[in-house]
Amino acid sequence: MTEHFRAYRIYEENGSSAGRFVEMTLDDLDPGAVVIKSHYSSVNYKDALAATGAGKVIRRFPCVGGVDVSGVVEISTDARFKPGDEVLVTGYEMGVAHDGGFAEYVRVPADWVVPLPQGLTLLDTMALGTAGFTAALSIHRLEQNELRPESGKIIVTGASGGVASLAIQMLSQLGYHIVALTGKDSEHEYLKSLGAAEILSRNDLLMGTRPLEKALWAGALDAVGGETLAWLTRSMQQNGAIASFGNAGGIELHTTVMPFILRGVRLIGIDSAATAMPLRREIWRRLGTDLYPRQLAQTTHCVPLARLPEICAQMLQGKSHGRTVIQYAH
Repeated sequence: MTEHFRAYRIYEENGSSAGRFVEMTLDDLDPGAVVIKSHYSSVNYKDALAATGAGKVIRRFPCVGGVDVSGVVEISTDARFKPGDEVLVTGYEMGVAHDGGFAEYVRVPADWVVPLPQGLTLLDTMALGTAGFTAALSIHRLEQNELRPESGKIIVTGASGGVASLAIQMLSQLGYHIVALTGKDSEHEYLKSLGAAEILSRNDLLMGTRPLEKALWAGALDAVGGETLAWLTRSMQQNGAIASFGNAGGIELHTTVMPFILRGVRLIGIDSAATAMPLRREIWRRLGTDLYPRQLAQTTHCVPLARLPEICAQMLQGKSHGRTVIQYAH
C-alpha cells in the first residue's frame, strides 16, 4: 500500500466546520483492528451536512467524513478477517466521531465490519449504503409489527429523498400499495417509475387539526418529522405503524395520545447507525435477496472523490437525484 493517501477531512475553525482534501498516512487514522482499502463510499444527506458544516453532525474534530465504505481488507489483527476479504462498514461512529469512508484507506474496529453479503457487489453495497440499509430496516421493523401488503396503503414521506426512494422500490417489489408524499411536483413521474401507485403533493395537503383525522394508512415510512409526522399519527388506521427515520421537516413532534390509545398506533424509531450486528447482518442478507431494488443500477451514478464538495452542495440544495457513489481509482 502507498504511504500517503488522499482523504476528505473535516475541521472546526473559528466556531464553524468545513472540510478539505488532505494527504494522510495510516498513523493519522483512528485506531482499529481492520484496515480497508476503499473501493466505494456513498454520499448521504448526513454526509452533506457534515462535509459542509451545514449541520452539527461531527462530534470530534478533525474527522474524516463519510458514514459508509466498502472495499478489501488490507490489514487485520482480528481472526475474523484476513487480507483480501471483501467487506463493508456503515454507521456506528464512522464519519461522525471516528475517521470515515471519504479516504482511500479506512481503519475501524473489527466489530463494525460486515462481510460482503451474498448476491451483492462492493458497488451495490454503496449504491445502497446507509440510505438503503435504513429503508430495509424500516420495512423489517414494520413487518415485525404485523404490516403486510393486504393491510392497506403505505405512505412514504419525503419520497424523492435517498432513503424514501429506495424504500418505494423495495415496498413495490413486496407487493405493497404505495402512496408517495413529496413537495417536488417535478418528481411525480419519477416516483411512479420507482413503484409508487399514487402521488400526494405536500403543497396541496390539508393536514387538519383534530386529535384523530380520517384513518388512511396501514403503515408509514417518515423521513420528514415535524408537522408531517404529527399528521401521520392522526391519520393512521387501527393498529397502524410508523417507521420514523428522518427530520427534514423539523425535530419537534406535537400530537396527542389519542392515536396511540384509541387506534393502537405504533411509532417506531429507526436508528440504523447503532443496529446490533446480528440484525445488521440479517438486513444486509435481505438487501441481497428480497429487498434488492431492481432499479438500483439505473438510479446510481459514480463520481471520483474530487467531486465530493460539489455533490454535497447539490444535495443540500435539493438538486440531487438517485444515489451518488464515490468510486476510488485502483
